[in-house]
Amino acid sequence: MLVYLFEYLEQFNSSFNMFGYLTLRSILGVLTALIICFITGPVMIKRLTDHSIKQTIRDNGPQTHHLKAGTPTMGGVFLLLGVLVSTLLWGDLSNRYIWIVCFVTFFYGAIGAFDDVKKLLKGNSAGISAKLKFTLQSVVGLITAWWIFETAQLPAETSLYVPFFKDVVLQLGPWFILAVYFVIVGSSNAVNLTDGLDGLAIMPTVMVAGGLGIFAYLSGHSEFSEYLAIPYLPLAGELVIFCAAIMGAGLGFLWFNAYPAQVFMGDVGALSLGAALGVVAILVRQEIVLVIMGGVFVVETMSVMMQVTSYKLTGKRIFKMAPLHHHFELRGWPEPRVIVRFWIITIILVLIGLSTLKIR
Repeated sequence: MLVYLFEYLEQFNSSFNMFGYLTLRSILGVLTALIICFITGPVMIKRLTDHSIKQTIRDNGPQTHHLKAGTPTMGGVFLLLGVLVSTLLWGDLSNRYIWIVCFVTFFYGAIGAFDDVKKLLKGNSAGISAKLKFTLQSVVGLITAWWIFETAQLPAETSLYVPFFKDVVLQLGPWFILAVYFVIVGSSNAVNLTDGLDGLAIMPTVMVAGGLGIFAYLSGHSEFSEYLAIPYLPLAGELVIFCAAIMGAGLGFLWFNAYPAQVFMGDVGALSLGAALGVVAILVRQEIVLVIMGGVFVVETMSVMMQVTSYKLTGKRIFKMAPLHHHFELRGWPEPRVIVRFWIITIILVLIGLSTLKIR
C-alpha cells in the first residue's frame, strides 16, 4: 500500500525511490510486524484475561501442564494482525501472490478462531468436530489451489522441482491442484500439532519463514535463479515481504510466549501460520524443501499418526504420549530443554534446506 504513496512522492524528492527496493521494504516489514505485536500484545493479553479467554488443558496430558491452566489463549489474533497489516502496508498490492497468501492466512485464522471459541464455550479442549474442521480447511485449500492453477502464467508455476537434482522437473498438470491442497492442509495441521509447549511452534515457524523468504527472493531475481538453477518466478520476490512479516510478528509473539508463557497462540495462530508456510512453499515451488526445513513439524505429525495406527492395530503405544514433544516430557526432560533442542534441530534443518540452492 505504501509503495504507491512513495512512488507518488518520488516525483517531488528522488530519495523516496529507496522504498521501492525489496530489501528495505522487507526490513521495514519485520520491524512493523514486531512493533504491532509489542503494542497490541499487552493490551490483548489483558483483554483475554479480563474476559476469561483461557487455555483449557487435556485431562490426559502431562501433569506439569495443569499449571498452565488459566493462561490466556487466542494470542494468535495479534500475531496475525502483525503479519497481515505489515504485509499489506509494505507489499505491492498489484502482485497476486500477496493476495493469495493473505487470503489463506486470514481464512485459516478464521477457522482456528472458530475452533478456539467453541473450546471456550464447551469449557474443554474438544472444540469443533474434526470432520467440520477438516471440511473447512479443505474448502479453503481447494479454492486456493484452483486460484493458483488458473492464474498461473508460466509452466514453472505448476511444476514440481526436486531438490539436489537440477534436471528433475515434473509437470503436474491438473494434479497440481491436489498437491497444493495436501501441502496447505498438511502444513496447517502439522504446525497446530507442534504447538504444545511454550515457544515450541513459533520459533521454528520464524526460521522456516526466513528460509522460504530467501528462496522467494532468489526465485524472483532472473540472474540469481539462472545461476542457482532454480525456477524463475517473477512474482515470487514480493513474498519476501510476507515472510519478513511472519518473522517480525513471530518474534514479537515469542516475547510473550517464551517459557513460562504469558499467552498461547491457539488454533487461530497455529492453523494460519502452518497454512501460510505451505502456500509460500507452493508459490516458490519448494514444497519438498519445506518438508526438509519443517522437519520438526513433520516428525511431530508422524508421531501422532504412528501412535494412533499402532494403538488401533495392536492396542499398544509406540510413544509414552503423542505428539513427540510430550513423549520427551514424560521421559523426564524439562520443558525448556525440549523446546530449545527442537529449535536447534530446526536451525540445522533450515540450513540443510538452504544447501539445496548449491548442491544440485
